[in-house]
Amino acid sequence: MSKPASSSLPVSFEFFPPKTPEGVDKLAAVRQQLYPLKPEYCSVTYGAGGSTQDGTIQTVRAILAEGVDAAPHFSCIGATKASVKAQLEAFKADGIKRIVALRGDLPSGYLGFGEFRYASELVAYIREVTGDHFHIEVGAYPEMHPQAKSPAADLQAFVTKVRAGADVALTQYFFNTDAYFRFVDEVTKAGVQIPIIPGIMPITNSSQLMRFSDACGAEIPRWIRARLESFGDDKASIQAFGLDVVSELCEKLRAGGVPGLHFYTMNQAGPVKALCERLNLA
Repeated sequence: MSKPASSSLPVSFEFFPPKTPEGVDKLAAVRQQLYPLKPEYCSVTYGAGGSTQDGTIQTVRAILAEGVDAAPHFSCIGATKASVKAQLEAFKADGIKRIVALRGDLPSGYLGFGEFRYASELVAYIREVTGDHFHIEVGAYPEMHPQAKSPAADLQAFVTKVRAGADVALTQYFFNTDAYFRFVDEVTKAGVQIPIIPGIMPITNSSQLMRFSDACGAEIPRWIRARLESFGDDKASIQAFGLDVVSELCEKLRAGGVPGLHFYTMNQAGPVKALCERLNLA
């Protein structure tokens, strides 16, 4: 496969906060391998109910100190307005200018929602208490949020979130470009004008991908699933096939005029570097 012409398509990377000192060192090395790709920013995930809050903020601080913009994921499940306001002030003190605002998942055994039931309420509150200080990203689900009652309800929830004050949307990963482009068409017809950046998941581990996809509602097309299952434990074949599939997906998205690509790195540099080199984004 020949390389496409060089493109200035913006890229961004998602990391999760490490749980051990060794993980912290490993992620620091991964970031240095990825920074030559000139990410617009890096986001850092947040566990259910804010369970990784300290690790998230420590990772964001490290990225900012390395001269790269960074955005913590910030979920509102179980939170109060007072706790959210205090956290926003802490973000300001750390020099954070971006937030990925999410409803989040209830931690196991947790019964209450707190003062926020939806991400749209969190976005509206951030705007209420901080004005335009933060660049707010929100989630989008081209194949429908797994807990949505219907496609129409999911679309309306997204529109409400945007109207509350979101600047950009990041999608759940997908392997069907039709789902993305149809979603963009539908929200555009509903009056949404913000950039909707596709989330890209490299394929490196078939069992992990199946598990994640079942949990988040991302569809793995039957032909991809069958090929992955046929490789068994042959990691080299899985990764080579995955690189072909995901780079072709990205090419179709680029040809369709997407505003950027947001890579779910799984705290690994190799798969994302390989994709960006194949796409001539390096």
